[in-house]
Amino acid sequence: MNDETFLQLKTFFPQVNFKDLDESWFHSLWFEKSFNQYDIITEAGSVERYFYFVLEGVQALYILNEKGQKVVLGFSYTGSPSGVFDSFIDQKPSSTFLEALKPSKMLAISLSNYHSLFERYPDFHKWGHLFFQQILFGRLYREVELLTLSAEQRYVAFMQRCPEELRVIPQKYLASYLNMKPETFSRLRASVTY
Repeated sequence: MNDETFLQLKTFFPQVNFKDLDESWFHSLWFEKSFNQYDIITEAGSVERYFYFVLEGVQALYILNEKGQKVVLGFSYTGSPSGVFDSFIDQKPSSTFLEALKPSKMLAISLSNYHSLFERYPDFHKWGHLFFQQILFGRLYREVELLTLSAEQRYVAFMQRCPEELRVIPQKYLASYLNMKPETFSRLRASVTY
């Protein structure tokens, strides 16, 4: 891990005082993994082995419906966490897939090394509390949007808050995430300004 990559990773843990951290030990816990576009990173039915920090690329988390169609639950992208968190923490088979939508480079940490962060440095407990709180609130906010907003309102809200990387991923993934048909998404993209 070079200095620039280490700085990227440190910004992901704002509650952690890195002055007190053994940096060489911290470095040793992480390793880089790369994926090609459309590689399946985690397959439904398998156990998630890693917690990822995305250095570059975009990934989609999805399930398959009864027709075998992808129903997108979320995205990860540069500077964000990635992985199937429930499977990683519980070490139970995942019900979801994680797929690289763009070539992706990520830092990975195993569960035992992840736990060692919390055992050695109490600051990671603060980080973990806030991290999972943000995930929970994000999921609740998304459910409210899906249940209360029109397709156009969902489109505008998403495009206003999404990073640049998500604007260039395949339209069918964005349409699925926003719970609309690809044709509806295409029409909104052509006609709605945000």
